[in-house]
Amino acid sequence: MKVLIINGSPRLNGNSSKLIDEMIQIFDKEGIQVEQYQIGSKAIRGCMACGYCHEHHECVFKDDVNRLAGIFKDSDGLVVVSPVYYGSANGSVISLLDRMFYSSNFDKRFKVGAAFAIARRAGTTATYDELNKYFTINQMPVASGRYWNNGFGREQGQIERDEEGLQNARIVARNMVFLMKAIQDAKEKYGLPEAEEIKYTHFIK
Repeated sequence: MKVLIINGSPRLNGNSSKLIDEMIQIFDKEGIQVEQYQIGSKAIRGCMACGYCHEHHECVFKDDVNRLAGIFKDSDGLVVVSPVYYGSANGSVISLLDRMFYSSNFDKRFKVGAAFAIARRAGTTATYDELNKYFTINQMPVASGRYWNNGFGREQGQIERDEEGLQNARIVARNMVFLMKAIQDAKEKYGLPEAEEIKYTHFIK
């Protein structure tokens, strides 16, 4: 089994990386393959609603988004970790997720998602909610822990003093492994639930 981890921080070996390391310890122990990508320092532009992906099933911009979509397609789970910028996720993270989820047409149902937000002080719960919406709009189960998935620290390494946050990262990783294995077993035994054709409506008329 395989998990794709997206690190939204621009800082190498920063607090986001240290929280991710706690999860990777568990994934390694459970024999889960991990592919990690750090996006915070990348020039990832936002979606411009050109419609190219409707016909070609990939984004018109030939950057890492299409490559990551291919890795995501072959993964059983997705972890997204973002620092908090002005009460929200890093803009590069949002641009990547917007384009990756919207432009790719593969079935994301029952891939397991987990999100974490890292901050000096505030904004983690809003960012956590923001990131989870990518999972829930695509019928992806969300791996939860014993508290909201956040961590605290400003300077490099400060998160190591957030024992509860790091413990929760390990708990979420274990729960994620359990869900991925249970879903794999259920798919083999029962298959996926029936998928209805999506009906798009709006409130103009």
